[in-house]
Amino acid sequence: MKKYFHPILLLISLSISACTTNTNPQVPLTDQNLLKDRRTHSVIVADKEIETDAYEELNDDKDILEQCHVTVNAYNGATLITGEVPTEELKTKVLATVQVINNVKLIHDHLTVAEPSDLASQENDKIITQTVKKALKQIRSMHEFDPNTIKVVTENGVVYLMGLVQRDEGKVVINLTKLQPGIKQIVTVLEYID
Repeated sequence: MKKYFHPILLLISLSISACTTNTNPQVPLTDQNLLKDRRTHSVIVADKEIETDAYEELNDDKDILEQCHVTVNAYNGATLITGEVPTEELKTKVLATVQVINNVKLIHDHLTVAEPSDLASQENDKIITQTVKKALKQIRSMHEFDPNTIKVVTENGVVYLMGLVQRDEGKVVINLTKLQPGIKQIVTVLEYID
């Protein structure tokens, strides 16, 4: 069951409840996106379905919806789960829920047992993500590299880098990301193609 919220109602509900599961904005599949992506069209669709299905399943669980801040990102079947859950039991429940979703090949568990991050922290994470993406768009030295193929996720100042890259591209991406302000740590979830 999909849930859509009016922005003001969403803001009110976020401030009232302890936490939520985040929904990823859906980026439409266009010919331009497909030309730049190293994944096949069917894998891109499968990754989007993993994320959508995960949010639907997690939002259907009242305990998870009301007590946890969980983000799910998929790239080439590798599924990154970040955020905060208040107990080990809820962490196990979140992981078990996502593990059984179709096309999930591998789980990268980066959930923290802690109180959910506040809105200010989440906004700071968005700024860090935007800063890293903007920096990656400045890479001009690698002809075959497209910065849009790197998925950047930030949680509590920790930046996660996902994508299909060659090793030299990965080094440049990591080194450039290290130069950006406000980052506590970088975790690479890159898949190397060479």
